[in-house]
Amino acid sequence: MTRAVHVPARHESANAHVSGRAVYLDDIPEPPGLLHAALVLSPHARARIVSIDLSAARALPGVVAVAAGDIPGVNDIAPIRTNEPLLAAGEADYVGHPVAAVAAPTLDAARAAAALVRVEYEVLPALLDLDAAYEAGARVAPDQQVGRGDVAAAFASSPLRLSGEVRCGGQDHFYLEGQIAIAIPGEDRDMLVYSSTQHPTEAQHGVAHVLGLPFAAVTVEVRRMGGAFGGKESQATIIAAIAALLAHHAGKPVKLRLPREVDMEATGKRHPFRVRWEAGFDGDGRIAGLDMEFAADCGNVADLSPAVVSRALCHADNCYFIPATRFRGVLVKTNTVSNTAFRGFGAPQGMLAIEAVMDEIARHLGKPIEVVRAANHYGAAPRNITPYGQEVEDSLIEEAMAHLDAKANLAAWRAEIDAFNAQSSVIRKGLATMPIKFGVSFNLTTLNQAGALVHVYTDGSVHLNHGGTEMGQGLFVKVAQVVADAFGIPLDHVRVSATSTAKVPNTSPTAASSGSDLNGMAALIAAKEIRGRMAGVVAAHFDAPVEEVVFAEGRVSVGNRSLSFGEAAHMAWQQRVPLSATGFYKTPKIHFDLAKSEGRPFYYYTYGAAAAEVAVDTLSGAVRVLRAEIVGDCGRSLNPAIDIGQIEGAFVQGMGWLTCEELKWDAKGRLATRGPSTYKIPGSRDVPPVLNVHLLDKPNAEETVLRSKAVGEPPLMLAISVWLAIRDAIAGLPGDGPVHLDAPATPERVLAAVAARREGLARA
Repeated sequence: MTRAVHVPARHESANAHVSGRAVYLDDIPEPPGLLHAALVLSPHARARIVSIDLSAARALPGVVAVAAGDIPGVNDIAPIRTNEPLLAAGEADYVGHPVAAVAAPTLDAARAAAALVRVEYEVLPALLDLDAAYEAGARVAPDQQVGRGDVAAAFASSPLRLSGEVRCGGQDHFYLEGQIAIAIPGEDRDMLVYSSTQHPTEAQHGVAHVLGLPFAAVTVEVRRMGGAFGGKESQATIIAAIAALLAHHAGKPVKLRLPREVDMEATGKRHPFRVRWEAGFDGDGRIAGLDMEFAADCGNVADLSPAVVSRALCHADNCYFIPATRFRGVLVKTNTVSNTAFRGFGAPQGMLAIEAVMDEIARHLGKPIEVVRAANHYGAAPRNITPYGQEVEDSLIEEAMAHLDAKANLAAWRAEIDAFNAQSSVIRKGLATMPIKFGVSFNLTTLNQAGALVHVYTDGSVHLNHGGTEMGQGLFVKVAQVVADAFGIPLDHVRVSATSTAKVPNTSPTAASSGSDLNGMAALIAAKEIRGRMAGVVAAHFDAPVEEVVFAEGRVSVGNRSLSFGEAAHMAWQQRVPLSATGFYKTPKIHFDLAKSEGRPFYYYTYGAAAAEVAVDTLSGAVRVLRAEIVGDCGRSLNPAIDIGQIEGAFVQGMGWLTCEELKWDAKGRLATRGPSTYKIPGSRDVPPVLNVHLLDKPNAEETVLRSKAVGEPPLMLAISVWLAIRDAIAGLPGDGPVHLDAPATPERVLAAVAARREGLARA
């Protein structure tokens, strides 16, 4: 029997993407009277707003609406906490903070009007440095802690101890399609918003709060995004709400599209972290106690930072059982743009920290890091409980590493690199592996729910709608495959429509790698409901037990008697049997006490392993990734082609975070890297010439949709193997002492680490 799932299928918009026919928000035909919007941004990192003079902007011919403080509802769009204004109220807290917005018939006119807005500021002292803000006690939210056992006692009984510090920088999402929204006012103050958002419901709520409307008066719709990576989870609400505010004032449609420079200046990034650690361990490298402090640069407001830090703390163990732990999270406030969700959502920072610890311990002991990791792996009870109290029931850590070794022959690979280094003093190669254990589910239990709407028409075609959003990751085709498989019909018989708060309400964000898990299961539940009704009609028609009805190959059969799926649907309609159903799914088993950081926050774990080879030019600091071998755990993959593409893309994006993507601010808090000329993302030549992805193809032990597993975020952390390989190359140089290398490992940082290594030799 041919199935629609567990087989490669192209992205549902593949043809439209490559032909240029895919419609993004900026491609939508402009509605009559459309106005274009521009923002007025603060030039100061911190300043009291003394006055705002809008008169010159209003007087410019064609200007229709100007907004500064005239908000009919509440000037607060905080996704978690409160007091996070849409437009700066009283004080601007970072360079690029939106202070006002204007709308005019053309974009040029809007920008000209924005330039005429006069804002008087009283410049105030700003905190621009993570360390300074930490020492000043500046915080956006209370500290967090995850841990168990007596760390002090574990240290006292440990024969060996090490301490250190590692830092990792932020990262801009650099999506192809920038932040954009179109707001169209309707009757009775209704507002329709087309938004490039991962979270239509949050955008709906933000618009409603700002305009003082009930949620039902606001409809948010999104057909597709040109990339998001977390940057359009909470940040898109700012753009949607400003567009809606201007549309409300003007009584006309308004489009707000940020140019790249403004987008990078005014919207959030991945959180930079400073991690200080101390570990107590024995001669085998087995850790008895670990104390880690994660200081996160959250920017000017909390945004999603409490959840990001929580996930970092819940992934600081990675694959390792540590009897006594104290993981502390400090949510530091700086006068920079609010940092926000980014693929991995804190887990990359947590995993990078523990892998730095493992690397330091291994080099201190003169052992391969794989040996030290194996000594600490999660295993059988009692070594199977995480610091937050969840049991690791389905560990595939060692299986993933064994699969990687079988595919890559790590010993032979290492021998090749050692042979090369023995003959080369300038170009040095490094090799490193990276295992991952990534928890799948939102840490906030409430968000682990989804709805779907399925219609079957009398010709056998199917309309599918669900609360997930398509940002290029292939969610729509995977959920369509699930529905097609449930009905036993070809994939092209299922049509997916734009995500809309008017069709599926109260949606969760498409984030946390849970899009397929949640929306796929909701759609499957709805499809099964309709299938059961149709089966009853067909069973009665053939005078057979309903249990004998089979949906396959586009037909509905009982033994050797059958109808086409369309004929069965038409027959059900004739008998007045409903062919529409909603499906609702909530993730089982999970619970988490955010205050205590205890419980079972994750439904299951997904695993993986990678090995990476790099070449380091010790004279220039340049790094080239030559080869990467990746093992991905997708359970029973719904669509191997889509999943492999996600693994490749996430890995390369992780490489960017760890090697070349560096955000720089000047002394006044202005972002200096505001476009592709100054901010370096990986290009085609940065992709490893040899990049092989291998899937474990092992069914999920938990009852997920067709036993699949999440894929969106976990592979990004496999790129930590690249950072570790750079450290390995530097550690292979003649010299002494640990390798001090923060991320991103830019040429400057690599040269500094090389010099420090050689200086150690000189001192000796």
